[in-house]
Amino acid sequence: MDERLKKYALQDVPRYTSYPTAVQFASDFTPETWVSWLGELPAEASLSVYVHIPFCRQMCWYCGCHTTIPNTYERAARYTENLLREIELTAPMLKGPKGRVRHFHFGGGTPTYLADEDLRRIVERVRTLFGFAEEAEIALEMDPRTMSREKAFALAGMGFNRGSFGVQDFNERVQRLVNRIQPYDMVAQCVQNLREAGIEAVNFDLMYGLPGQTVESVVESARLAAGLKPDRIAVFGYAHVPWFKKHQKMIREEDLPGIEARYEQALAIGETLQQHGYTAIGLDHYARNDDPMTAALHEGTLRRNFQGYTVDPADALIGFGCSAISSLPQGHAQSARDMAKWASAISEGRLAIDRGLALTAEDRMRGEIIEKLMCFLRADPRAIARRHGFDPAMLEDAYRRLEPLAADGLCRVDEESGVVEVPEERRLFVRTVCTAFDAHYQPKPQRHAKAV
Repeated sequence: MDERLKKYALQDVPRYTSYPTAVQFASDFTPETWVSWLGELPAEASLSVYVHIPFCRQMCWYCGCHTTIPNTYERAARYTENLLREIELTAPMLKGPKGRVRHFHFGGGTPTYLADEDLRRIVERVRTLFGFAEEAEIALEMDPRTMSREKAFALAGMGFNRGSFGVQDFNERVQRLVNRIQPYDMVAQCVQNLREAGIEAVNFDLMYGLPGQTVESVVESARLAAGLKPDRIAVFGYAHVPWFKKHQKMIREEDLPGIEARYEQALAIGETLQQHGYTAIGLDHYARNDDPMTAALHEGTLRRNFQGYTVDPADALIGFGCSAISSLPQGHAQSARDMAKWASAISEGRLAIDRGLALTAEDRMRGEIIEKLMCFLRADPRAIARRHGFDPAMLEDAYRRLEPLAADGLCRVDEESGVVEVPEERRLFVRTVCTAFDAHYQPKPQRHAKAV
């Protein structure tokens, strides 16, 4: 790694799935504000729905998700009942006709931890109360260890048409070190089962920076993953935060690759996937050349939200479940992260929103600049500022913050137009470039993920 890059690789920077980021969400945000925002949403607005399932069969030591391991299924059954109530509480607050949900996604945790009947009830409740648009994407995250041929066909029968697998790594030693044993043959069989059931759209997640990984091992995992021909592959760097996620203490720091090794692993995975016909998307995604996400990249319609990179053009994202984040044109809101607090609110017939943030005109302007950079590695900040009604001169501080980044090769700035570009070979540092336009960002250790 170039020595100029190391200082940036070690910086804590936001992932920019929103702007402002969740760090800025305020605890004095009220459910009443959220309810009023829902009522103000235009009747013709398109919707995206997210459902959070905070349960797993077994804890993976690397996990940074909001999840838990239930002693019995009873906890999940009660959670399902509360989810159904939350959906029922929210639906009447929206104006307009049904049939506007263009994207419906289950995340977690492990959504396939739920019994088929409980998954079916949630899907049908959303279908009945909100309605799916024609050709809506209905997706969920899956654990190969909780999948079977019967479950694949059951999910297809519910209407699911995309599945996402947390593969992470195929190396047996790495899997033992992170407490997630799922051999290649198991994943391959799951993919085959899905496709035979009619769920042809498949996503994989891979990781670098895990204990025991080497450049050679991650290249082999990427090669094996590409051989199964998933439509999209996301590549995430492991964030070691044992002070925040206590189970990560099971990972010995001496088993973790250093920053230079992480950088080389990330580059090697990207090179391998591109050699196998995948197009690099933004910071960390790869899509097959015939995938809609690749088309969205070339057509300039790619988006980024709390679910990462997406082709979903919905006007509003509504989240259900504890810790779920929602986004409307007016701002962002998050449900209680404490499951008991969330369940208590729902059982009392009220929404469990306990954090949020109203967007200002400046937030929207800066958010568009950051989203363009994250999606396309290119933005025209001055043109965006003018379009939002601002004098581009207000961005001069941001351009000054870009100067050392440009000097070190992280970006290029056109002196005449002000257009900012991140070179393809520096895409891993696009978040660092985005911080120049973030009016809230203050570098603090243990606050965000490492740049690499």
